[in-house]
Amino acid sequence: MSTRTAVITGASSGIGAATARQLAAAGYRVVLTARRADRIQALADELTAAGHQAVPHALDVTDRAAVDAFAATQDRVDVLVNNAGGALGTDPVATADPADWRAMYEVNVLGVLNLTQALLPRLTEAEGTVVVLSSTAALATYEGGGGYVAAKHAAHVIAETLRLELCGRPVRVIEIAPGMVKTDEFALTRFRGDQDKAAAVYAGVAEPLTADDIADTVTWAVTRPPHVNVDLLVVRPRAQASNYKVHREA
Repeated sequence: MSTRTAVITGASSGIGAATARQLAAAGYRVVLTARRADRIQALADELTAAGHQAVPHALDVTDRAAVDAFAATQDRVDVLVNNAGGALGTDPVATADPADWRAMYEVNVLGVLNLTQALLPRLTEAEGTVVVLSSTAALATYEGGGGYVAAKHAAHVIAETLRLELCGRPVRVIEIAPGMVKTDEFALTRFRGDQDKAAAVYAGVAEPLTADDIADTVTWAVTRPPHVNVDLLVVRPRAQASNYKVHREA
C-alpha cells in the first residue's frame, strides 16, 4: 500500500502508453485503462518484464457504470491522468456531423468527468493529483476544429473549475496542453484512416513533439513537491508559435 499508484486512461497507445512507461520508471504502480484490452495487456507485460508494477483494466471512460465498477476496485490512487480523448473530422460548423461532436464530447469531456468523480475520494485520501491532458485547442480556435476545440475548451474548464472547488483540500489539479504532437494514431483517426491527409499535418515540420515529450512533461509535473501545483502548462514544438503559425521547411 506504500507504493504510489497512477491510473492512466487511454493507455493503449501514444501519449497514454508513453506516460505509463515514464511513471512506471519513476516508481509508480501504473493502472492501464483503455478499450483495447490486448494493447494494455501487452504494455502491462512489457512493464512487468522490466521490473515495474503494471495492471491492465479494459475500460470505456464514457461508460459511467463501468467506471464506477472500476473505481470500486482501487484501494489507492495517487495520480489520475485523464488522457483518453481524440478528434474526429475537420468539417466546418455549418456542415459538421453532430454524431462526431457528440462522440468527441463524450470521451474528451464526460470521460474526464466520469473518472475524476469516481476516483476523487481515493485521490483525496492519498493527497493526490488530477491531470487533465487538454490541448492548445483548449485555448484557441481554428477553422475546421469546432467540435474538437469545443470539447477541449470544456476539458480546460473542468480543470479550472475543479481547482477552485478543491481549494483547501489536499488535491492538485494540473492541466497539460500540448500543441503539435506526432503520434501513430491521432491524425489518422481524425482523418478516418486517410494516410495522406494525416501525413500532411506534419509535412515540413522538422521536429514535432513526440508522445515521450508529453509523457516527460506529465511526469515532471506530478513529481513536483506536494505544495507545488502546475496549474496550466502549454507545450509546443519550437516550430509551432501558435495553432496558426507553424514553420514548415520546403
